[in-house]
Amino acid sequence: MFAEFLQYLLAGVTIGATYALIALGFTIIYNASHVINFAQGEMLMIGGMATVALFATGVPLALAIALAVLLAAILGMLLHRLAIAPARQADVVTLIIITIGAAIFLRGVAQIIWGRDYHSLPSFSQPSSIEVFGAVMYSQSLWVLGVASVVVALLAVFFMKTAVGRATLAVCMNKQAARLMGVRVEWVLTLAFVLAAALGAIAGAVATPITLTSYDIGVMLGLKGFVAAAIGGLGSGVGAIVGGLLLGISEAMTAGYLSSDYKDAVAFLLILVILMFMPRGLLGPREAERV
Repeated sequence: MFAEFLQYLLAGVTIGATYALIALGFTIIYNASHVINFAQGEMLMIGGMATVALFATGVPLALAIALAVLLAAILGMLLHRLAIAPARQADVVTLIIITIGAAIFLRGVAQIIWGRDYHSLPSFSQPSSIEVFGAVMYSQSLWVLGVASVVVALLAVFFMKTAVGRATLAVCMNKQAARLMGVRVEWVLTLAFVLAAALGAIAGAVATPITLTSYDIGVMLGLKGFVAAAIGGLGSGVGAIVGGLLLGISEAMTAGYLSSDYKDAVAFLLILVILMFMPRGLLGPREAERV
């Protein structure tokens, strides 16, 4: 019984870490621009698909991941420069619709380039599975958790200890005041999109050996990343992590003890129940320090 519970818990924490990285991308952009970027899931897809394609041509895996993340970062920059910045005077709903259009465009291009099939990557290390107190765990899960932990730590250092990070926080708090203090607001907004895209791509690359990847995988994963950000509290970095882990564990427990048919419904049930009683999420802006 304990081994079974641990099996589901480990699976939930693994996928929850992936959701947390996606949710952090949503949070960074929301804090900087108050835009909900629904192309974030496609950045995860680009990270996974580009890594698979580069690795298949003989590029070393580490370099393939780095190039895939760079590609996603460039796409994030282009999304802001070519689509969001020119429409900066538009209302927030219009900007959100623009990100939805960008997501559809990226998904269509990916389908043309890589087709409709599912693609996989080998586990980053061997053996591919290990036993933990009777539960079987993919060794790739350790990579997902390790990479997610390192990324979160680096983000914390970036925002708290670097001049660029503090400038980003200033823009998040008050754009006009930051501009008067000499901060290049448009540059910071572009950086937010670049960081968010890179986070999504990293999540896609490290999760692909477990989840597989395809041109449309970003649709559901992107929605669940948004749900994680919302239930944790949009604008809260800690909330994004908590929301991602809570969602991942809830899904795994539901699939294990009830049925996998209900797994995808958990996300939308959670957001309905939590926001009904806590409209700002578990760790909304008043309860948690914004990223």
